[in-house]
Amino acid sequence: MTIAVLVIDIQSALIDPEPRPFDVNNVLSKINTVTNWARTAGYPVIYVQHEKIESVMEYESKGWQLQSSLNVIEGDLVVRKTTPDSFLRTNLENILETNKVKHLIVTGYASEFCVDTTVRRAASLGYSVELVSDAHTTHCKEHASGEQIRLHHNCTLPEVTSFGVKISAIKLVY
Repeated sequence: MTIAVLVIDIQSALIDPEPRPFDVNNVLSKINTVTNWARTAGYPVIYVQHEKIESVMEYESKGWQLQSSLNVIEGDLVVRKTTPDSFLRTNLENILETNKVKHLIVTGYASEFCVDTTVRRAASLGYSVELVSDAHTTHCKEHASGEQIRLHHNCTLPEVTSFGVKISAIKLVY
């Protein structure tokens, strides 16, 4: 089974301004560990970047750029998206098919939006998914802290079994 690592929306405008997302320095370090492991194993690393016209997330703007502490190398792949779903109106599924990927390891921002939506969509398309439980994050919200939101998704996404593929939340051990 071929594996790919998805790094969702770890972009300057979302990560760098204060207040920063929950546990972000640890998350960035773990993402780099996972992507380095994947490259060593010969698996594709795919960075998904959200964009919105006439905003700080406009394509190729400073805010759209990948966060500066990510270890991005030549040969890593990039997918541009405009919705929380990394598959909707993007070339992600084509990239996965071309690389014969059947299993995704998911990291990124925002746990309750783009990470959640992409994990569910991936499973609905037949990809098994491992969500790296300590390598996704979000900002604190009025109703819940970033820590609570991450924990919620780590606990609930693996309970979604109706797609017929396994979704699991794993702690980084690579």
